[in-house]
Amino acid sequence: MFKCTAFLLTVALGPLSVAQAEDGLAIYNSKCSVCHQASGIGSPSQFPPLSGRVGKIAGSPEGKAYLTHVLLNGLHGSLEASDVSYMGYMPPFKSLTDEDLAAVLTYVSSLNTPGTPPVFSADEFKAQRATPMKAKDILSEREALNALHSLP
Repeated sequence: MFKCTAFLLTVALGPLSVAQAEDGLAIYNSKCSVCHQASGIGSPSQFPPLSGRVGKIAGSPEGKAYLTHVLLNGLHGSLEASDVSYMGYMPPFKSLTDEDLAAVLTYVSSLNTPGTPPVFSADEFKAQRATPMKAKDILSEREALNALHSLP
């Protein structure tokens, strides 16, 4: 089943290799699914859904930058997603390699995203890693992004 899922992800994601699709899924299952659930539906009031949302957020350069900041620096505090308020904590994942971060975010972007989902590269994480951000700055970035492109 795992190889079948990796194959389907590779077909859906286009230029990704089978190894990248497997890595993204494996990293998601080991690091993210405990909070955001295996299917990316989230946990009410604690952890927002990723499925159907992350791919839309990543549809703009500003959205992609925001998502890389969240993965590298973590996020905590109050936020609203899909008209639901969340108060949770997401740890930083800066201990993962840039390649692993790109693989997992590419995988998450593919969850319930119509059309061709955005693809992340290790270079995008490498560029953002040089400038750590505080949670309040990431929340401010989210508010500015929401004003620019209404976030799902």
